[in-house]
Amino acid sequence: MRPRPAIAGGKSQQFTILNIDTIFNFYKPKPPLSNFVDNFWLYEGHQETEHKIERILPTGTLELVINLRQNELRFYDAAHSENSCYSGAIVSGAHGHGLTPKEEAPFLVGVHFKPGGAFPFLGLPASDLADTHVDLETLWGPSAGRLREHLCEARISDERFQLLQQALLSRLSERVEKHYAVSAALEMFGNNRAGPIVRETAKYLGLSQRRFIQVFKAEVGMTPKLFSRIQRFQQTRTFIQQNPLPNWATLALDYGYFDQSHLIREFLEFSGLSPTDYLNRHKSLIEYDIDVKSKHLPF
Repeated sequence: MRPRPAIAGGKSQQFTILNIDTIFNFYKPKPPLSNFVDNFWLYEGHQETEHKIERILPTGTLELVINLRQNELRFYDAAHSENSCYSGAIVSGAHGHGLTPKEEAPFLVGVHFKPGGAFPFLGLPASDLADTHVDLETLWGPSAGRLREHLCEARISDERFQLLQQALLSRLSERVEKHYAVSAALEMFGNNRAGPIVRETAKYLGLSQRRFIQVFKAEVGMTPKLFSRIQRFQQTRTFIQQNPLPNWATLALDYGYFDQSHLIREFLEFSGLSPTDYLNRHKSLIEYDIDVKSKHLPF
């Protein structure tokens, strides 16, 4: 019996990175921010680092990212074969495909929102940011630039995390409430690896299909169907990392794919790799990690 899946959306699910806690510095906020934010994070890269930030995998979440080295952020969008450049403080919308950051030696701090957690801080529907990025100043005005300046001046991680926490708390209205249908649907999508049919979910929640899609997109930033597909991809990815010799045909059916070729197409769309190539890459990362650690043993 396969373990019960949990809703995807954590920071670690964005990357094919081992031991992410040794690369990122994380901070878990307390209520009320913990209802909306998964964690604050800080990543300091160097030219000679052994860890490179590679393709960012979709999780159905939004991200606030601030570059503390220079006032710009660049990305390569493989889905559209194009580069994009923004200011050093952005909000990255919920993406349905992978992205590649272009910073050579980034020093980044950010907020990783929970699925559906970013909308109270945006001032507009999360769906307006789907598959794109926007300069934070566009959303927050001059306070965005002041926040980046204060973060750059801060000397330690805890001070930066407190600055982010204060900035978010100042924008959190007590009147903001999550729509009951979105919260319920997110839990349902996390508990069903095959992904509930949107029409059936809407009916169960007492909404028309059109209204359900509308409120879900406004808070989460993508349609419930796409979010459910990303959940299934992340759950499948987690399973094959833990079970690297699966029966692909059985696995495909267990996770609600039509067949094995459907599973392969979804993996290619969301990760840029076939399931087999993804496993081979994961295996090479494990072997590399073991080799690096063995060279630093004190005997």
